[in-house]
Amino acid sequence: MKVGVFDSGVGGLSVLKSLLEAKLFESIVYYGDTARVPYGTKDKQTIIRFSLQALDFFISQHIDMLVVACNTASAYALDSLSQNAPFPVIGVITPGVLATQNKLSSKDSSILVIATKATIASNLYATKLQEKGFCNVKSLATGLFVPFVEEGIYDGKPMQALLEYYFSGYNPPDALILGCTHFPLIAHALSAYFGKDTILIHSGEAIVEYIQSTYHLPTQRPLHSLEFFASDDVNALKHTAKAWLGNLYMP
Repeated sequence: MKVGVFDSGVGGLSVLKSLLEAKLFESIVYYGDTARVPYGTKDKQTIIRFSLQALDFFISQHIDMLVVACNTASAYALDSLSQNAPFPVIGVITPGVLATQNKLSSKDSSILVIATKATIASNLYATKLQEKGFCNVKSLATGLFVPFVEEGIYDGKPMQALLEYYFSGYNPPDALILGCTHFPLIAHALSAYFGKDTILIHSGEAIVEYIQSTYHLPTQRPLHSLEFFASDDVNALKHTAKAWLGNLYMP
């Protein structure tokens, strides 16, 4: 099995890490559209166009499945990708909603969705959660976390100031959905801010659960190849991948 992982930049490496830990695939191709990151500030048609261009690349790689790690692309381009792809295309939003449903015992639980401006504007997380019966859902655009993560700022005074800027008016929710693949990198800071009772919903973990339950793939497959591609400066992407993935990184 060969899977493609698509993200607007380096954020999808958090999803890649979960896939590597689960050992579901023998070959993985990662593509980051680093020349045009972030997608979260762009309009719908631009996001669809960029995503379909990425699809052309993945088709040339002869993959068996595509994971769209980017929440913004999942919100706006998933239908177009699915209609044009000769293989299954999986976004992160539906798995994230299902993971939230599985981890919360009450439909009255408070849920806070944090994501980029475009993902929040799509209202997909809130709509799908409400369809599942959750009635206490709030959404907040927290796009400034993205450049912080891109710059390697995961904690400290600047991060604390940004947490206060976004969340000072919010009570700790029962569940916090990390609606951007950059955000798992600041999970420790988010958990410290909201407290141990807030459950964090991680896109990578949700994707793994979804693929396993939907496609029943065997685990513990030996990884034969891991390739990285980018629309700009692939060496910078590889450097970040090595730092984020640790001993899971394969050059």
